[in-house]
Amino acid sequence: MTRELLSTGDDGIARCGWVSDDSEYQRYHDEEWGSPLHGDDALFETIALEGFQAGLSWITILRRRPAFRRAFDGFAIRRVSAFDDDKVDELASDSSIIRNRQKIVATVKNARTILDLVSANPGELDRLIWSHAPSSHQRPRTVEEVLTVTDGSRALSTRLRSIGLGFVGPTTMHALMQAAGLINDHAQGCVRGDQLEKATERLST
Repeated sequence: MTRELLSTGDDGIARCGWVSDDSEYQRYHDEEWGSPLHGDDALFETIALEGFQAGLSWITILRRRPAFRRAFDGFAIRRVSAFDDDKVDELASDSSIIRNRQKIVATVKNARTILDLVSANPGELDRLIWSHAPSSHQRPRTVEEVLTVTDGSRALSTRLRSIGLGFVGPTTMHALMQAAGLINDHAQGCVRGDQLEKATERLST
């Protein structure tokens, strides 16, 4: 957990305290993190990358995301579901990604499970995940309010596990809910958080 609620970059913009001065990290925070994300393939990618992130820093995954996308065929569910043992061996020796065989195998198995879910009902993964978006959410006002797990992420984790997905623990699912915009968890005072909040208010009026 960051020790500062906010950080101000050289550009004078107040961002969440976890954002470093790395330009790609700032771009990700400003353009992606917390923005509503939809689509079965896009959410499958987020599940996979959040799973790979477990035990590591997100910047490690972010810097390798282009390599992950190449390795996993753009995280197209149907394509990844067809990966065989030889492909898993290939990925497990690919130094451009995280060479964790257990997580690689889980990603392939998850793709197969999700394919069964969405083949007859495209968008079903999207609907399932977004059904866990809370009706309201309080953005962190202090460092102590920056959480790593919530009742909502526990419920989402339980649901995804019930259909057979792996590496979808409550902490990982909280990170997904933050990243995919199910909650606006930008700190109070963060410029991007304020922008997302205003956009939500406009949509609701």
